[in-house]
Amino acid sequence: MSIRRLPSHLVDRIAAGEVVERPASALKELVENALDAGATAVSVRLAAGGLDLVEVTDDGGGMTPAEMALALERHATSKLPDERIEEVTSFGFRGEALPSIASVARFTLESRPRGHDGWRIEVDHGVKVGEGPAALPPGTRVRVEGLFDKVPARRKFLRSPRAEYAACLDVVRRLAMARPDVHFALEHDGRRSLGVQPGALQARVAALLDPALAQHGLGIDLERHGLALGGVVSLPTFNRGAADQQFLFVNARPVKDRLLVGALRAAYQDLLARDRHPIAALFLQLPPSEVDINVHPAKTEVRFRDPQAVRGLIVGGLRAALDEAGHRSAARVQAAAPVRWISALDRHPGEGRDPSRTASLPPPEVPAYAGTTVQEARTLFTHAPAARAEPATTPVPAHPLGVARGQVAATYIVAEAEDGLVLVDQHAAHERLVLERLRRAASNGGVARQALLMPEVAELDEPDCDRLEEAAAELARYGLEIERFGPTAMLVRATPALLGKLDIRSLLADLAAEIAELGGPMKLKERLDLVAATFACHHSVRAGRTLSVTEMNALLREMEVTPNSGQCNHGRPTWVKLSMGDVERLFGRK
Repeated sequence: MSIRRLPSHLVDRIAAGEVVERPASALKELVENALDAGATAVSVRLAAGGLDLVEVTDDGGGMTPAEMALALERHATSKLPDERIEEVTSFGFRGEALPSIASVARFTLESRPRGHDGWRIEVDHGVKVGEGPAALPPGTRVRVEGLFDKVPARRKFLRSPRAEYAACLDVVRRLAMARPDVHFALEHDGRRSLGVQPGALQARVAALLDPALAQHGLGIDLERHGLALGGVVSLPTFNRGAADQQFLFVNARPVKDRLLVGALRAAYQDLLARDRHPIAALFLQLPPSEVDINVHPAKTEVRFRDPQAVRGLIVGGLRAALDEAGHRSAARVQAAAPVRWISALDRHPGEGRDPSRTASLPPPEVPAYAGTTVQEARTLFTHAPAARAEPATTPVPAHPLGVARGQVAATYIVAEAEDGLVLVDQHAAHERLVLERLRRAASNGGVARQALLMPEVAELDEPDCDRLEEAAAELARYGLEIERFGPTAMLVRATPALLGKLDIRSLLADLAAEIAELGGPMKLKERLDLVAATFACHHSVRAGRTLSVTEMNALLREMEVTPNSGQCNHGRPTWVKLSMGDVERLFGRK
């Protein structure tokens, strides 16, 4: 087949295929144009998820009629002042965006610069069909109707209006996070579905993702070697089952980058279970010369000149912020559950009760002791309840987690604080404390080890032995000395003194399983954190162990000064608080 030039309309459709995959793609280009034009307010209207209508209105600089005509030509742009394409700082410079969109839809462009009259240009699938004066405030309005109506091969691959609307909402949400100084509004099928006012970054992120993030989020703001990182991340105990609320930005541009996602996951490595994910909106700022934004046609991927520096900034910065959060937990204050009150009158129907007030109520849940005589009730409570308690005679000190008053079910510590009651899961809390002790010991020269009088042999599968043998040097840093003892056995000569007596075979099997599950190359620190977390889980105080009041208070005091003590190594909360207001409401005092 001989080489030939493609007709212009086919060139436009090929370009449209790169830029306009679906309504959300067109919406992204139009909103980015509005922001690059200096808009302080952007309004979006959609119909049928953008399939029937995508309209973007802004109050930016606007265009003259001559500039509007030029904007509809291919490879014309106002975003690249010179030929240094690698240093573009706007959202984009894709000159084919507007003509490509206009080639596959009915397209109307209206614009008015300040101090000038408005003008309108109409294009129907690449063909100009009209132009003339337009009445609109300063700014620009773009309407895209009937996307792909005349391109059935593309139209049939679009999804349902609901799915296309979800993609459009995601686009607006990401760009609204990138520019918290701009007002955004989104209307779909005549219903207002999003509206945010200019404000602080953390407030904007919380408004777009989850209002509770304002309370359970941590602000990030640090700088290192010319790189700056800002944004908001959630406490480990405020997590989700999917990574659908993680938003990453490079120089204010929304991106989806594996390096950044991996760094975020590494920062939460031993704070969350592997099937749980944090909420995050991270903004990385760096010189344009340090990042290549042109490695993807839609600029959703980037390439860094020094990826290890970027990864180190994110992992180190997030871990520092999480450590500073101390014992904070998203489950810190819990609302009191509704209680169905049962009075003595409920036990004897007809005695002093107004039938008109209770006829419509369901029969009350009568406790086991209802209807008994006073003497019988005294007999029921002769034996002390199966729980330990300390007489509340000592004053409550000014500790965040209060003073221990008792233990319930040999699992939960009950403490009295100045502003409420605190319940602590002793196993989850101690697991975190042991992990942090191991980390401190390892960073201060290594964990002290206890040599075994008689080395112990642990029988394991050969692949597990291979993994442990490879990690032997790292395990030694935590006081676990092992060596290969045949194809399917490991010889243990010393264990961490901090942990005391251990089920060695079980510990080695868990370590091997963790190493196998993570797989792939891991940094030394990540592998050491994995080892420490596994050690901590094996040694922590188990549920069912009875603690003295002194032990309980010691646990509370250590939690208050230990980083990340608000959650265990798997992301579950270690303590919750019931405020005094909630307690008083339970007893009808409020």
